[in-house]
Amino acid sequence: MGDRRFAKGSPSSLPEPASGRGTAFAGRLPSAPGFWRSPVRGVRFTAVLGLVLLAGLTLLFVTGLLSYAAYNPDLAPVNDKTPGKGLLGFYLFAWPTGPHWLYRLTQGLHVTVGIALVPVLLAKLWSVIPKLFALPPVRSAGHALERLSLLLLVGGALFEFITGLLNIQLEYVFPGSFYPLHFYGAWVFFAAFLAHTGLKLPRAVRVLRGGRLEGSAPGEADELAAPDPAAPTISRRGALAMTGGGSLLLLITSAGRSFDGPLRQVALLTPRGAAEPGPGPNGFQINKTAAAAGVTAADTGRDWRLTVSGPAGKIRLSREQLLAMDQYSAALPIACVEGWSTSDQWWRGVRLRDLAALAGYPDRPPGVLVESVQHSGAFRKVALRDNQVRDPRALLALQVNGETLSLDHGYPARVIVPAAPGVLNTKWVARLTFGAL
Repeated sequence: MGDRRFAKGSPSSLPEPASGRGTAFAGRLPSAPGFWRSPVRGVRFTAVLGLVLLAGLTLLFVTGLLSYAAYNPDLAPVNDKTPGKGLLGFYLFAWPTGPHWLYRLTQGLHVTVGIALVPVLLAKLWSVIPKLFALPPVRSAGHALERLSLLLLVGGALFEFITGLLNIQLEYVFPGSFYPLHFYGAWVFFAAFLAHTGLKLPRAVRVLRGGRLEGSAPGEADELAAPDPAAPTISRRGALAMTGGGSLLLLITSAGRSFDGPLRQVALLTPRGAAEPGPGPNGFQINKTAAAAGVTAADTGRDWRLTVSGPAGKIRLSREQLLAMDQYSAALPIACVEGWSTSDQWWRGVRLRDLAALAGYPDRPPGVLVESVQHSGAFRKVALRDNQVRDPRALLALQVNGETLSLDHGYPARVIVPAAPGVLNTKWVARLTFGAL
């Protein structure tokens, strides 16, 4: 797929007379028609990649919006990482609690498909790169719109993919700023994507149907094909197969982080892949360890108390008192914005709606503000909707898989809610304030 600018024995490789040096230099610029010589480029090759990206990027945009809605940003300021979103939050809705694997599915698709599309995106950018250097840069108002959409499309795609991949791999590379960066970048990119699709989709469909543009004059050149192609080193079908193979490889080495067993063992390119973090009932993936969160044994020791607040006042409960209350079990996963998840774990503890009744809401529990003993960091405080509090599977968990929670999994108590992003399942809970939202 590489470009070979000057084939052996071609006129471009012969010595130029002094008077022709300026012309020869101009022929070596990226704007020169003969600069890009790969025989793989062509409108049909680009159209195939474009239609794959049309489907894939639309899925990424929709699942990304769903992920944002799952954080309940309109519920309380503590949940809203993009407070200036304005009309861009028009679609937000009350995130449901069922099915319990909903966020695991939507965010798993978002991240896995995004990773798998990287080779397709790079191949597509490579296929159209000669047009980025074409002169004159603007030939008409329509062409200006096309160039502007292309600039925003390329820049937006690279920005979204790079920030997303860095966040997946490094997790805290954008402390406090990833959410607004990715959110606003997504809207800029998708606006350009829609404009570019409107301009190019009919043409791409015609190319794939007929092999060339309908209505073009006989013998009209393919606008993306090299006018003086070099000898082929790979066919267009081979280039497409290589791109698809790269996507398949990335899929295999990343998708397994959402599954247990052998599939997770081959998820070598993503966090929470490869080996399980340890044996026993608490031996499943951890988003943030107690040490990373600054939580110590002193914060969660014998003096720890849960404060439950509401119309009934403030009630302080020890772990022993919580264990003495009615205990319920629920099989729920943990699913994180980075795209990894666990299988269903068996959690056991006190229902949030029972704690709401204790706080003075016996009939129709409202939302709740959850606070952790964690001293700093994002999502130290989170808000849960009333539908999340009322779900009988929403627990203040004290045990997991038949064993006391480990410190890294939230001992002495953590929240677990069906279909919620992992950061809303607060660990090391110190306070529950019902009706404060």
